[in-house]
Amino acid sequence: MAGDEMLKWTKQIIFATLQYMKTYTYRIIIEPDENATFHAYVPALRGCHTWGSSIDEARTNVKDALDVYVRSLIADGEDVPQDLGIEAFESISLPIPVRAYA
Repeated sequence: MAGDEMLKWTKQIIFATLQYMKTYTYRIIIEPDENATFHAYVPALRGCHTWGSSIDEARTNVKDALDVYVRSLIADGEDVPQDLGIEAFESISLPIPVRAYA
């Protein structure tokens, strides 16, 4: 098979595969825990928890856990929950007189 033909064939296979894929999007929460490590979980997927020594490791591990979790649901013929929750993050400043605690 010539190079151009191989490239065309490869593109056709990739396109055909992508037509049958679905994308799932979930929020993840990563927070420090009492062991000086990081706890990561997916609020929409009950029991989908993991940890890591760093935020990056926890992020990598929760992506792996999420992938296994969703693939297991699909393989078992279960419904895959949607993440319908929202999160709001905000920093709030409270002006409190210093003398009140002196």
